[in-house]
Amino acid sequence: MAAFEIAKGIYSVGAVDWNGRDFHGYSTLAGTTYNAFLIVDEKIALVDTVKSGFTDQLLANIAQVVDPKKIDLVISNHTEMDHSGGLPRVMHYIGEDKPLYLSKMGLKNHSLHFRQKWNYQVVENGQELSLGKRTVQFLETRMLHWPDSMFSYLKEDKILFSSDAFGQHYAGPERFDDEIGDAIFPHAKKYFANILLLYTEKIKKLIDTVTQMGLEFKMICPDHGIIWRKDPGAIISAYAKWSDHPADNKAVVVYDSMWHSTQSMAEKIAEGLAAEGVVAKPMHLRASDRSEVMTEVLDAGAVIVGSPTLNNNVFPTVMDFLVYMKGLKPKNKIGAAFGSYGWSGESVKDIHDTLESMKFAMPEPGLKIQYVPDEDGLAACVEFGRKIAKALKAGQ
Repeated sequence: MAAFEIAKGIYSVGAVDWNGRDFHGYSTLAGTTYNAFLIVDEKIALVDTVKSGFTDQLLANIAQVVDPKKIDLVISNHTEMDHSGGLPRVMHYIGEDKPLYLSKMGLKNHSLHFRQKWNYQVVENGQELSLGKRTVQFLETRMLHWPDSMFSYLKEDKILFSSDAFGQHYAGPERFDDEIGDAIFPHAKKYFANILLLYTEKIKKLIDTVTQMGLEFKMICPDHGIIWRKDPGAIISAYAKWSDHPADNKAVVVYDSMWHSTQSMAEKIAEGLAAEGVVAKPMHLRASDRSEVMTEVLDAGAVIVGSPTLNNNVFPTVMDFLVYMKGLKPKNKIGAAFGSYGWSGESVKDIHDTLESMKFAMPEPGLKIQYVPDEDGLAACVEFGRKIAKALKAGQ
């Protein structure tokens, strides 16, 4: 990706990772970007860097605009290595004594990541920095999604450099929302469901704070994916909606199966849900990555989890998903457990107890069938789906 001007004197100089397919356990099937931004004013500022393997591309892009050695200061909104990995080389190239602006927690985190003695400049929430004709205002956003996270707001241009918020893991020819349209929202939804869902209360408070401050946004520039310029309010509205943990008329039937018995149960449960007018989506955990499943869970009203019993326990892929989902803390869900078993059948109770510990409403005891479900067993699965659908609709 070559450097390109997003507003007069402001450039995107980051890198595209076309081939990245995994981001610490999150499937990035469309790749990703590591966005960084250059502000050319009386002082030249670089906002964030890139993952270490893409530093050459970052420096080459900066060189298309100015000699990188002319950069006067660097702003680090977030310490995570996909945004700070390029810092050592950048700071060495432009001069180790150049100011590096970051939050209080950013100082702590940088000190634990890097051993260089850089010229750290710690900023307070709301503090401003003059670049000449432009002013940067810093907004602390702790735990969105690291303790050090902050936003940088360019006041005169009304441009928000939002770090990991409002991003998407997406690499494509488009650079702005108006170039891709609504097709970007599934990527933004997946990003929210798998990275930010845990922090929804903080997101709601941040949106309220920004509203009270009266900040306007002509452009939102996240550190991953496209830039929002046509309608930045659309992604803010989406975040507000997702932060309420919507429970739509939709059920996700998540399962794995050894000899297709649990799969047959899943499909019949989905049939029962659909018969009651609930949108039902069966998702096999060896055909669907857990991050794809979690994206569907985000706005589902019911999450129904099935597993065979293996070695007196939940099947490994199902346990993996349960641990993953539990960490993200979805709310406002109905839960249910099902599965086939050979001779012990512990998995269904274990799943039921896990969902209950997540404060899911559990209107039905778990359904388990020994070995291969017969006609009566399959009919029981359909009825199980119907009962969950009725409970979901009664609660809406």
